[in-house]
Amino acid sequence: MKRFLALVVGFCLLVAPCSFFCAATEDCDENPDEASYIKWVDFGVSAKALADTAAADIALHESDRPLSWIEMLAYLAARYGGKFASYQKADLTAYLEKRKTETPETLVKNRKLYDYYYEAYEAILSGLLGPYWLETLDEAGHAHLERQYGVKAFHPIARGYSFSEYDDFGNARNYGYRRNHLGHDMMGSVGTPIIAVESGVVEALGWNRFGGWRVGIRSFDGKRYYYYAHMRKGHPYADMYEGKVVSAGEVIGYLGMTGYSSKKDVNNINVPHLHIGLQLIFNPKQKEGVNQVWVDFLPLSSFLSKYRNKAYQKPDGSDFTAKTRVIDLNMPD
Repeated sequence: MKRFLALVVGFCLLVAPCSFFCAATEDCDENPDEASYIKWVDFGVSAKALADTAAADIALHESDRPLSWIEMLAYLAARYGGKFASYQKADLTAYLEKRKTETPETLVKNRKLYDYYYEAYEAILSGLLGPYWLETLDEAGHAHLERQYGVKAFHPIARGYSFSEYDDFGNARNYGYRRNHLGHDMMGSVGTPIIAVESGVVEALGWNRFGGWRVGIRSFDGKRYYYYAHMRKGHPYADMYEGKVVSAGEVIGYLGMTGYSSKKDVNNINVPHLHIGLQLIFNPKQKEGVNQVWVDFLPLSSFLSKYRNKAYQKPDGSDFTAKTRVIDLNMPD
């Protein structure tokens, strides 16, 4: 069903992109009194396109013509109708060459579609690349800070631990009620350290009958909500509490198979895995209710697979800690 819907949406983007933008944002004459905001995003950017545009952004950031990877991806998405199966690095190279003398206004054929993708991708990616401080612990436990520019996010599975995954976003689920799977599952071993993908603030913590022991972390700009679920029975978290400021790369808990039960630690899941969901917030109304926007995390998992943080067990054996973590420039005091 999700493949069918993707094809339908892709066709609509190609033949009537302006109509799609209007429907997606409710920016129509029929709804003049309602604030315009995006209500649906199909995040189908390939890991290759993410890697190529990130590399170009990093290479150009100190030049006299820096360019954001979000701009590059929005241009490519408008060109491909959001379907990155057509992506070729030559198209990116050609765009970068033209941008030396031209602007997006002259290069983009469908400005409204470009603006839609720019806003959508900015919501997904704005916290994953940029300037930051990298904190590294030496063998004595002393912290060393280094100012860097680049990818400031990590894969959620710690380095050295195996896992498997497949594209399961949108698949049917039956527990509680029939619904679509609005997340991405990574199968692994119980106790595998789970890493914070992006820095943020712990907004939700504790037992949920669907997700078992779970952690919800909101990005500092409020646009992204990361939902980590089915964490380990007995000792699910690594020093987590609501309101805690978490750094990207930090160990937040441990993989398990809890949930599908209204009673704590009475579980009806028998396959150890991490469920990670990524919700986008374009309007406060979308935190709850029918207008929630969840996107497929698989492209980000593939892209971040080379950014896996090493976790070490503390000397007292109580928890794991990360070797490095990001000190985000947007981190609150």
